[in-house]
Amino acid sequence: MLERVLETEVMDTPEEALDYDSMDHSQVNQVFAEAFLELLDSKGAPPARPPRVLDVGTGTARIPIHICRLRPAFEITAVDLAEHMLNLGRKNVADAGFQHLIRLEKVDAKGLPYADGAFDAVISNSIIHHIPKPVGCLREMARVLRPGGALFVRDLLRLPSDDQILEILAKHAGGATAHQRQMFEDSLRAALTVAEVQELLEQVGLPGDMVRQSSDRHWTICGWKA
Repeated sequence: MLERVLETEVMDTPEEALDYDSMDHSQVNQVFAEAFLELLDSKGAPPARPPRVLDVGTGTARIPIHICRLRPAFEITAVDLAEHMLNLGRKNVADAGFQHLIRLEKVDAKGLPYADGAFDAVISNSIIHHIPKPVGCLREMARVLRPGGALFVRDLLRLPSDDQILEILAKHAGGATAHQRQMFEDSLRAALTVAEVQELLEQVGLPGDMVRQSSDRHWTICGWKA
């Protein structure tokens, strides 16, 4: 297994934000949104009020927009620490016409400024690999999630070998620019293994079996807070 190589925690230059937002994440984001909604639907009866959802590490807010297109009754608080990402996110939300459903805030995921149990669901896509010691981030996600709430977190999976990284890059970044390809490779090298995520979950009082490998390059935490 390759050793973890950390990358920059906050991508916050205008160039990085534009380059990230220009990458085609549409299919991955759509799959994420549909899987999250499938988790919510598995509860059966619809909620009595619009669900309060927190998106941690929203980037340019593409996933909240996908969710609102599918369920335009959610109240989503979307947070990130990168101001340039949030600026693009605000534009994307406005262009989609969802300013009344999606609120963007500059927040550090390691210290969420929300009350215990404030949200019905907490989601996050591809933030964990950016954080050197992600246990604090996961602990905060669990804290602000109400008992019985849904937790859906997905991130990249660290692969066992350089050859497997090259295979993933060829398969999923063939049409990317050199800079985009390098960002993807850096993220793969900074990612966690399923076993490492299991250990983190147990440290914050959640079942380790909430996480599983969900694609050739992802793991997913999916379940309900007791």
